[in-house]
Amino acid sequence: MDSFANRRHIIRFVIILVGLIYIIRLFLLQVVDNTYKVTASSNVLRYVTQFPARGLIYDREGRLLVYNEAAYDLMLVPQQLEAFDTAEFCDILNVSKEYIDENIKRAKDYSHYNSSIFLKQVSSITYANLQEKLYKYPGFYVQARTLRKYTNENGAHLLGYVGEVNDKIIEKDDYYKSGDYIGISGIEQSYEEYLRGEKGVNVYLVDVHNRIKGTYSNGRLDKKAEVGSNIISTIDVDLQSYGEKLMNNKIGSIVAIEPSTGEILALVSAPTYNPELLVGRIRTKNYVNLMSDTLKPLFNRALMAQYPPGSTFKIINGLIGLQEKVLWTSTEHDCAGAYYSGRMRVGCHIHRSPLDFIESIQMSCNTYYCNVFRSILDNKKYPTIRESFDQWREYVMSFGFGQYLNSDFSNELKGLVPTKQTYDRVYGEKGWRSLTLVSMAIGQGELGTTPLQMANMTAAIANRGYYYTPHIVKEIEGDYSLDDRFYQKNYTKIDSNYFNIVIEGMDLAVNGEPGSGSTARTAHLEDVVVCGKTGTAENPHGEDHSIFIAFAPKDDPKIAIAVYIENGGFGGTWAAPTAKLMIEKYLNDSISVPWWEQYVLNAEINYNAETDKPLE
Repeated sequence: MDSFANRRHIIRFVIILVGLIYIIRLFLLQVVDNTYKVTASSNVLRYVTQFPARGLIYDREGRLLVYNEAAYDLMLVPQQLEAFDTAEFCDILNVSKEYIDENIKRAKDYSHYNSSIFLKQVSSITYANLQEKLYKYPGFYVQARTLRKYTNENGAHLLGYVGEVNDKIIEKDDYYKSGDYIGISGIEQSYEEYLRGEKGVNVYLVDVHNRIKGTYSNGRLDKKAEVGSNIISTIDVDLQSYGEKLMNNKIGSIVAIEPSTGEILALVSAPTYNPELLVGRIRTKNYVNLMSDTLKPLFNRALMAQYPPGSTFKIINGLIGLQEKVLWTSTEHDCAGAYYSGRMRVGCHIHRSPLDFIESIQMSCNTYYCNVFRSILDNKKYPTIRESFDQWREYVMSFGFGQYLNSDFSNELKGLVPTKQTYDRVYGEKGWRSLTLVSMAIGQGELGTTPLQMANMTAAIANRGYYYTPHIVKEIEGDYSLDDRFYQKNYTKIDSNYFNIVIEGMDLAVNGEPGSGSTARTAHLEDVVVCGKTGTAENPHGEDHSIFIAFAPKDDPKIAIAVYIENGGFGGTWAAPTAKLMIEKYLNDSISVPWWEQYVLNAEINYNAETDKPLE
């Protein structure tokens, strides 16, 4: 009996305890926590996202490049929708009835209770007319946001553009909702987290006519939007604009870097496009047109085109030869217009013979570097060619080739420096030798480099053996700092004392006496010592590609530059004078010989869009 009584007390206690829990929970829900009250009242509340102004972008001198302009999105909450005069609505918005029907259906499919964009980027004029009559259209309201605007037509590839998020982005980052915008390329993409700011929200009470009657709960649920951070880029907008002007009727790229910092001064990809084309409601149509253009103006050649470096690569092989002690400044080789080995023939231009090392750079002798390259791979201190090739590859990659430079661009490619396995697969482990690979002596064969990598190589030479990771942003306003990697020196595997030797050759290539055989005399400036090296890359579809790398001044480098002009012929024909003009424009802010400028601007370079596809 006592046991039964105890059980009864326990059951009574449990019932009372459960009842108390329910009473307390109901009190919290109904009195303390008004979340459910807000949810229940959602049909009389409007949650309006406050989009922050996106951060501005400036050039290195503080000149404005990208700013914001007000725009408006027409939003729709289907649950609040009532019958309305579609004819008048179509007239106000300049849209068809089919558009209205389709987008109302789309909004309902998305959600009956949550708002979605009905019409994007309504103009200020349309917005003013609509705002007066919006009370006639329950369920619709206007949400302010901004669009990007540009102070000039330059820098599209480096600035990038902003576009609407897709489902993949929304799934990856819950910050973004359908209809939000995000940086798609360039600075806009790489620094999205800083530029975008933080969204806010305002909660309003609305009447039965969908008119706002005031803030809800004195703004207690509101959240203020935080404006995005402004960015100071490394670009000199005058130099960028000038580079695009010089490349206006050409295909290729110019990349200029400040060697002492790794800051990118100009990044030109030609052909380019006006960044305004990818803004607003015309963006989709323009994007399709740009994508279908056979010259690929959206393709960023500076970061993504993989070119053979041509004769500019002779400098690297020369440095490796010096480091490996298979080459000295006094080393001479004869050249009879070509390099011969059995049936192998590598052509060369006519010049005096024999040449020593410095003269070989000055006159860009192919025969000389075929001999140098083979002596590197046939070096007897390595048991096999596979081991000597591995060492050669390590030297090459220490200049930033064959790998991502880890810049602040998200879409750079790493180019190609082949591995020994590449040749093992083709010839077998013991089936290849130095002669098999001799085309890489002069920067041809399996090598692939981007213009950014070529400019970076030039900066490493200018610095006598190291480079800073190239980057496009100089400063982020606010309590932010750039990544430490942009302040660290990246050393090559070549001793610094060997660089002055090749620099003497680069000096003579540009500044040697007329008639001396210097290949880059077209880059000569009277008041600035330019050091450079020409290159010519073979093109099976037409004219060879014109290449030139240079830095200046010789003893205190302020600019390192790489120019690549497709179908431009010899490096000294178009690439070298283009680089000269860029260097003079940056250092002196003027052009001393205007006819050189006209020569480059009026270039007529043949390009066959059917057979000579842009290099990728």
